[in-house]
Amino acid sequence: MIVYPNAKINLGLNIVSKRADGFHNLETVFYPIPLNDILEVTRAEESVFSASGIDIPNNGGDNLVMKAYALLKNDFAIEALKIHLHKSIPIGAGLGGGSADCAFALKVIRDYCRLPLSNEQLKPYAAQLGSDCTFFIDNQASYAWGKGDEMEPMNLWLKDYHLLLVYPNLHISTAQAYAHVKPKKPSHNVRDLVLLPVEEWKGRLENDFELSAFTLYPELQNLKNELYAMGAIYACMSGSGSSFFAIFKEQKEVSEPLKKYSKWWMEL
Repeated sequence: MIVYPNAKINLGLNIVSKRADGFHNLETVFYPIPLNDILEVTRAEESVFSASGIDIPNNGGDNLVMKAYALLKNDFAIEALKIHLHKSIPIGAGLGGGSADCAFALKVIRDYCRLPLSNEQLKPYAAQLGSDCTFFIDNQASYAWGKGDEMEPMNLWLKDYHLLLVYPNLHISTAQAYAHVKPKKPSHNVRDLVLLPVEEWKGRLENDFELSAFTLYPELQNLKNELYAMGAIYACMSGSGSSFFAIFKEQKEVSEPLKKYSKWWMEL
């Protein structure tokens, strides 16, 4: 059985406060985009994981996909499985690729092994694997808060727009991203801002991680400026970076300064 874990972008991201457990409270809107990995599950004599495409830093038996398998195997009599992941979503890019892979692993193993689990019943398993993993269970636009693990669906659809995703080939770790962030209460709720017309997002809908990213890598500020110079209606970094996305009315030729980066046009 084959499934196609997809990436996400963050429409705004506010770091609201530091938590007693060391994490941060945040608020954001997750939005799925059609950039996909490929995940295949088949029966096997013994459980084995393999991967291709982009190199995965932790490519052993304790990667997130196999952790998802182990969680379900602890509670159900699941046969041995061969799991292969072809990685296309950039790693450390703020696109949630690893979270998508483990969430889709939970879903495909459930379906392949015919486990009596609804999506709601899968979410506690996903929550054990990462704060935003639960988003990919329902995989629909959602307002998220807390650690990013509490969420509610939103009636949001950007089908009239084109999105340019740019990955500047930089890996930003979570620790790096938080290094220069100062939590603060936002003046406006992200959920309310996203419901405004897209043409009104610029200057209002912000990602607090951008300050940290621009401090670490000043060229990222130039990247964002170039997206606006191309005529983007709205441009922003996704998650903790380093990917940027820009929303356009129509697809156009990518400007010369951006041609050195990895990039994808996609319809929303």
